[in-house]
Amino acid sequence: MRVLIAEDEHKLASLLKRGFEREGMAVDVVSEGPEALARGQATEYDAIILDVMLPGLDGFKVCRALREAGIWSPVLMLTARDAVSDRVAGLDAGADDYLTKPFSYAELLARLRALVRRGAPERPTELVVGSLRLDPARRSVRRSETEIELSAKEFSLLETLMRNPGRVMSRFELLEHAWDYEYDNRSNVVDSYVRFLRAKVDKPFGVTSIETVRGAGYRMREDGGA
Repeated sequence: MRVLIAEDEHKLASLLKRGFEREGMAVDVVSEGPEALARGQATEYDAIILDVMLPGLDGFKVCRALREAGIWSPVLMLTARDAVSDRVAGLDAGADDYLTKPFSYAELLARLRALVRRGAPERPTELVVGSLRLDPARRSVRRSETEIELSAKEFSLLETLMRNPGRVMSRFELLEHAWDYEYDNRSNVVDSYVRFLRAKVDKPFGVTSIETVRGAGYRMREDGGA
């Protein structure tokens, strides 16, 4: 398999490169963030090892930029920082795994093999349907460049619809995704929240993104209302 190592500690990068090559891997090494981003976009890697503290562009920004560019190679982030907030930031940026320095080479190799076994399914960090954009990590919604304020339930309902563009979702399905089991299973709450959503994400912009499919439920148009 082919692996990209983005690490500015020359000694560590060299050790990893030699170790991976002994395992039969093809290995490319870069030491700066912009170069990591360029290589990641230009080459189809089976996995990318990405240090957080890269010069020029940190690992979080590189990872997010790769995902936004449609690059889904598994990413394992390395860092000397072990704060929970840093691990959360890495995973929310689209990373698949996280390892804190110092680490065991055997563990790194095992994690790398596990990531490659999973493959590279599409896992966008931001949902985009037409001009409508939703970022689950940042809890933000925009129509073009306009920020839209939503309640927690409105956000959850919109996220569910945007993860299934073009698919008709029944009221029961929407209830299952956006409300917990304690909530009384009534469809009228879905209808109410769809009205709230339309008033915020559609009506002010003169578009219709959420369609009613009579007798079946609701559907997010694949063009997001354009």
